[in-house]
Amino acid sequence: MSTVQQPDVLVAVAPGGSVEVKRFMGVENVDPARGGLRVSVQPGGCSGFKYGLLIEDEPAEDDIVVDQGGWKVFVDLFSAQYINGVIIDYVSSMQGSGFTFKNPNATGGCGCGSSFSA
Repeated sequence: MSTVQQPDVLVAVAPGGSVEVKRFMGVENVDPARGGLRVSVQPGGCSGFKYGLLIEDEPAEDDIVVDQGGWKVFVDLFSAQYINGVIIDYVSSMQGSGFTFKNPNATGGCGCGSSFSA
């Protein structure tokens, strides 16, 4: 049992994003009671940081787990400082479909929508 206090992290997934995450979990045969969506931030991208999304079978030992009402989001401690308050959605348009990020911590971004500066 861990004695380290985990920070509170607010990560919200809009209804459209939630539908797509659950669909991907079904395609990958991931049990929502145990698995979930890993949301990460990595150095790189055209603005300094880039988002990463991955369906995983279970959280890592030191992950922050954010319940989404029937499934979970997993966030590592490095990423948590950059994505607290982020809203993830899924949009579909004539120009393409994909996940979007509304991040109150971002000080800048670029046209790709998956890179930001903080």
